[in-house]
Amino acid sequence: MALTALLPPTVGFDLDMTLIDSRPGIRACYLALAERTGTYIDADLAVGRLGPPLVDELVNWFPAERVDEVADLYREMYPGYAIAPTPALPGAREAIAAVREAGGRAIVVTAKYEPNAKLHLAHLGIEPDAVIGDLWAERKALALREHGAAVYVGDHLGDVRGARAAGALSVAVATGPYGPDALREAGADVVLAGLTEFPRWFSDYFSGR
Repeated sequence: MALTALLPPTVGFDLDMTLIDSRPGIRACYLALAERTGTYIDADLAVGRLGPPLVDELVNWFPAERVDEVADLYREMYPGYAIAPTPALPGAREAIAAVREAGGRAIVVTAKYEPNAKLHLAHLGIEPDAVIGDLWAERKALALREHGAAVYVGDHLGDVRGARAAGALSVAVATGPYGPDALREAGADVVLAGLTEFPRWFSDYFSGR
């Protein structure tokens, strides 16, 4: 067996709807943004399709020439509205701990603006080895390859694509907008109901390498 196969793995995790339930905070921020800009935003609809970059959502509510400006305003407002209401999802802390206890590294790779991603994790007392933001779908492979991630855990079809582009095992959790069947059809190697199932799965995966 190759030496690299014996080394504790690096595991990447998505953030929104994988480690945290960011819907309450993002909803509050969208409502505040709508009030600030005088532009209607269906916040419930927006939080129902979390995953892609912020600008992909804003184009549904603002003219293209205003999207960058409004995105900057949203990111500026975000800490005041979105951090405190956002809880960790069940099993999030235990999933990070399971990787650490095996001697591995746990990193977060997310499409979220990196400073705000770090604020969420600090607020919740979750301390990964690295946080890399502003990467979506296949572009997540850039960070996963750089950090040598063997596994990437996420809730979105874009996360499955990112894992596959990096040559990492795709572990999908059905805590976001997609159910188990859709995640399997997208190419996920493993589908879990949520992160509460991750430590047992990871123990079996690591012991069987």
